Amino acid sequence: MTSQPQTEPTTVPKLSEPKFGFNDYAERLNGRAAMIGFALAIAIEMVTGQGVLSWLGLQ
Repeated sequence: MTSQPQTEPTTVPKLSEPKFGFNDYAERLNGRAAMIGFALAIAIEMVTGQGVLSWLGLQ
């Protein structure tokens, strides 16, 4: 029984990164949305003088 050498592929397929699920794109998008939401919450507190919960009528 002779072992044959493994051959390496000549080209690497270019696969597009999925837009859904746990991947770098989704994590980056989620982080940016969280930063925008936090900045808006701070801006609402500065403009109205109330917290976000008070502004929404939940407190």
